[in-house]
Amino acid sequence: MSDTIAAIATSLADGAVSIIRISGDDAIQVADTLFNKDLQAQAANTITYGFIIDPNNQERVDEVLVSLFRKPRSFSGEDVIEINCHGGRFITKEILKLVLGQGARLANPGEFTQRAFLNGRIDLTQAESVMDMIEAGDRLSAKMALNGIRGSVKKLLEPLIKQILDMIAHIEVNIDYPEYTDIEELTDDVLLPSIQQWLTHIDEILQRSNSGKIIKEGVKTAIIGKPNVGKSSLLNALLEEEKAIVTDIEGTTRDIVEGSIHLQGITLHLIDTAGLRESDDKIEQIGIAKTRQLIEEAQLILLVLDANRPLDDTDYALLEDTKDKPRLIVYNKSDLLKQQNNEQIYISAKQHKIDPLLNALNEYYEQHTAVLYEPILNNERQIGLLHRAKQHMENAYQALSNQCEIDLVQIDIQEAYRCLKEILGEYHREDLLDTLFANFCLGK
Repeated sequence: MSDTIAAIATSLADGAVSIIRISGDDAIQVADTLFNKDLQAQAANTITYGFIIDPNNQERVDEVLVSLFRKPRSFSGEDVIEINCHGGRFITKEILKLVLGQGARLANPGEFTQRAFLNGRIDLTQAESVMDMIEAGDRLSAKMALNGIRGSVKKLLEPLIKQILDMIAHIEVNIDYPEYTDIEELTDDVLLPSIQQWLTHIDEILQRSNSGKIIKEGVKTAIIGKPNVGKSSLLNALLEEEKAIVTDIEGTTRDIVEGSIHLQGITLHLIDTAGLRESDDKIEQIGIAKTRQLIEEAQLILLVLDANRPLDDTDYALLEDTKDKPRLIVYNKSDLLKQQNNEQIYISAKQHKIDPLLNALNEYYEQHTAVLYEPILNNERQIGLLHRAKQHMENAYQALSNQCEIDLVQIDIQEAYRCLKEILGEYHREDLLDTLFANFCLGK
């Protein structure tokens, strides 16, 4: 934290502009030794035009704009300089080398954001949302990330943290000062309803956060059905490319073929599977075994049936195997059908007439997009810690119901409090921080 760090903050590729970012106590001094104007005299949050000068030979290196941000009102909470230079790879590296030659250290991946967290500029959930914004693949994911950057998770958890602190304080006063008559005696009748209310609020957050996870990560979607029913044609139609081989020969698809599509609010990670049937072909048998495994792992099943043939034993078996899974039943080859049932989804994958399926998918996941207007947790770490907090409070509730002593119950309540603080990074392990920020790109 005492080092002044520097890195290229833009993609290292030929382009119009590149940015070299410097952060630390000596950031302004380091840049001053390379710039033809006095940065120390510049006000905070200003941009200065000038030239980078090589101190070794006093030659001009590049024409630049230098942005200056003084602590604590900067991204990292330290003095920050951003040199906006021409975007060639050579010139960008040359300026970075000059900066490092003046005593700055090359930043580690994510170190600027890590310093912002350690300096109290952002909490851990905001830091994670920065990475989510970088990785966002669609508008809704970006909107979720922006909400997180603005501190939505902290605002969500603060009432829960306060409620737990009130419980802990009340318990400790009752334990340490039982003789005080002006303090309400904390009985099971008082504490149990409070814990129950807290747990109800937690369940609501977890339910919304599951929807947010679906928006952010997408839905693992398996296309299943018996051979030659049109699964590969459906995959190609959804992806709008000929990714899977399509023939009239049964058992053509023996391995897993994958692709992703973005709907109105959800990304589907599609998997075309081998047709399920009895087969003596060892390679096809491996594909069929993979299909059965994917049925267990999939978050959504697209069960494709032939609209022009009566259901057979294989169809009925598939309907039975997937009845407890989220699924949509799709009737393919509607172009050969004279009459359709309006309550069913009919498509012609071969002719790429799949709008009824797309409409059904958008409707199926419409409920999840509502979470964008409410604060939610953004990743597995946060959701996992909230589950742990919930478990500790359930333990406390059960112990109180069994007439356990309140001072023993307090242990679980304090652990629930710690889990909530760990979500925000106000209680953290160094190894966790190192792992988390190591996933960031260099210069962020």
